Amino acid sequence: MHATAPAPAITPFSAYPVQSLMTVAHKPAQVFTRGRGSWLWDSEGRRHLDLVQGWAVNTLGHAAPEIAEALAEQATRLVQAGPGLHNDRAIKLAHRLAELSGLERCFFTSSGAEANEGAIKLARKYGQVRRGGAFEVITFHNAFHGRTLATMSASGKPGFDKLFAPQVPGFPKANLNDLASVAALIGPNTVAVMLEPIQGEAGVIEATPEFLRGLRAMCDELGLLLILDEVQTGIGRTGTLWGHSEAGIRPDIMTLGKGLGGGVPIGALLAREAVSCFAPGDQGGTYCGNALMCAVALAVLDALTEPGFLPAVQARGAQLRTGLQALADRLGTGRVRGRGLLLALDLPLADQAAQVADAARQPTNANTPGLLVNAVRPQSLRFVPALNIAGDEVALALTLLQKALVAS
Repeated sequence: MHATAPAPAITPFSAYPVQSLMTVAHKPAQVFTRGRGSWLWDSEGRRHLDLVQGWAVNTLGHAAPEIAEALAEQATRLVQAGPGLHNDRAIKLAHRLAELSGLERCFFTSSGAEANEGAIKLARKYGQVRRGGAFEVITFHNAFHGRTLATMSASGKPGFDKLFAPQVPGFPKANLNDLASVAALIGPNTVAVMLEPIQGEAGVIEATPEFLRGLRAMCDELGLLLILDEVQTGIGRTGTLWGHSEAGIRPDIMTLGKGLGGGVPIGALLAREAVSCFAPGDQGGTYCGNALMCAVALAVLDALTEPGFLPAVQARGAQLRTGLQALADRLGTGRVRGRGLLLALDLPLADQAAQVADAARQPTNANTPGLLVNAVRPQSLRFVPALNIAGDEVALALTLLQKALVAS
């Protein structure tokens, strides 16, 4: 366990002027100042076992040595040459991702939302040059693709259609795992179908392998693009390199984010050569492909592709699923959802998830750590720990969760 570390200086939460921050989310009072592996410490020195990890961002946990070393070394060489020049780290990372994904072209962004925005742009450009101006991208109810105006419009999250209306047009919504609902929306303006292999924000709802294979066949038959949003499911989160690996398909376009940088801001848009129709000036961004972030992503990929890393993710995922399923059986709430280290547990009461998350976060005494879990839906908890979480940390998390369920 990475639980031993010098105690930081104690600073009361009230000493931090959080009112200077815009209020865009409900956050607990704790102010976190330090992390290591699966652990976070707040300003008062309390430790917390973190099964949220920045919403599935910290692939190798907090303050991973590999990331610290990559940042320190690259910062002395080159941070940002600028988007109008090549740099060696971006070239190497693009080549590495192309080899691992089977998609020949790559564009780097600063986030997963930007990658998805880029995927939408690329699909619409493809429609302009290859499909007579087709522009519609079929997406899915309860999907989440980001918080730009276009990606919110592409998302099917309840309430997003009214939040910053009017929406960007061109995103008809189908039902996940229902091929007929997709077919019913296809028309002369359709250029692509876009989905997450697992809808994380919806409560960890999987697209079945049969459905993904059916979409691939349908897109092939009709000349449509298949876009897979792997911002949350990619980079080993499901126990395989990509969330769609189980289905045995290849998308035309794939997006990455979150775990690619292991905690630093980077995303990627990957596409088949035949689909890569951007012309100079069509796409860009000041920080896209900067050497510092690309160096970190290379370090993450090096760790992820080490022999034994993904089998360990699968083993820890099986351990966590078994423990969560035992809790679900006692609660009478059905099957634990998800794969690898992207899992969700339903609770008996409609609005219980936030209460359980709050109870878990509060250490019962000085010797008992808090537990950080995500109330992804009012009745569901999501678990996205570091991919290198240890077996004893998983066991402790299950014990702490059981206590929180009793306390709430």
